[in-house]
Amino acid sequence: MIVDTHLHLIYRGQLSYPWLAGVPPLNADFTYDTYLQEARRLGISATLHMEVDVAEADIEAETAMIERLAVPGAATDGSQLAGAIAACRPESTDFPAYLERVLGNRFVRGFRRVLHVMPDDFSEGALFRENIRRLAGTGLVFDICVLPHQLKKAAALADLAPDVSFVLDHCGIPDIKSGGFEVWKGPIAELARRPNVTVKLSGLPAYGTENWTLEDLKPYFAHVAENFGFDRMVWGSDWPVCTLGGGLSTWVGATHALLSGVSLEEKAQVLSGNARALWRI
Repeated sequence: MIVDTHLHLIYRGQLSYPWLAGVPPLNADFTYDTYLQEARRLGISATLHMEVDVAEADIEAETAMIERLAVPGAATDGSQLAGAIAACRPESTDFPAYLERVLGNRFVRGFRRVLHVMPDDFSEGALFRENIRRLAGTGLVFDICVLPHQLKKAAALADLAPDVSFVLDHCGIPDIKSGGFEVWKGPIAELARRPNVTVKLSGLPAYGTENWTLEDLKPYFAHVAENFGFDRMVWGSDWPVCTLGGGLSTWVGATHALLSGVSLEEKAQVLSGNARALWRI
C-alpha cells in the first residue's frame, strides 16, 4: 500500500489562492472526494495534505479545513487523511507563537515554506534561520521546495539545524523538459550528504515535456536513488499538479516501473515505510 505525502486540495470557495490566477489549468476546485476515488483504486491507503500556498491570512484556516475533512463521517470520507503539512512563515516574528499553537495540534505533522518562488537568499535571513532551529525536538518535519540553483541554500539549512528532519520536495525540481540533468546532479549529490535530509519522489511528470516517457525520468530517479538510497526516499503524488503530466494513475504506474528493479523491502520503504516513520503515521 502507498502513503501519499504530497496531496494538494483546492477549495476556492473557502480559501484564497493568489497564485492560481497564473496557472489556468489548476485554477479550479480539486476536492478530496475526487482524489480519493482514484487514489483508492491505486492502493493509496494514507495521505498527508501539503499546504497549497494560500493567502497568508488563510494559513490556519487551511489546516482547520483539512482537519475537518479527516473526521470520520464528514461530508466526504476523509478516513485516509493522516495529517497535514502546514504552511508557515519562518521569516516572521509571529512564528514562535504560531509554532506553539501548532504543537498543540497532533494533526499537523510538519511545515513548508515555499522557497522556489522567493529570492534566492530568502532562507538566509537571521530570523528565518533562528525559527527553523526552533523545530529541533518538536518532531515536526520541514519540507523544502527549491529550484536546482537553490539546492545549496537547502544544504545550508540542513547544516544549520542538524537535529531537524528535512524533506526535499520533487527531487529538487529538475528541469527535465530542457535537459537540466547536468546542472542538477552535483547539488543533489552534495545535499544528499546531509543525513537529516530525505528526498521526495514526486513532481517529476510536471517538469517533463508534454509527451514525456519513462526513459526521460529514469536518469533523475537513478541519481536520487544512488545518492539518498531507498531508506531516505518517500513518495508523493503532487495531485493535482501531476495532472499537468498525465495524472495520478500515470504517475503511480511510472513509479512502480521505476521501482521495478529494487527489492520488495526497498519498494515498501519508499512507498510507505519511510513516510510512516518520518511523520509518525
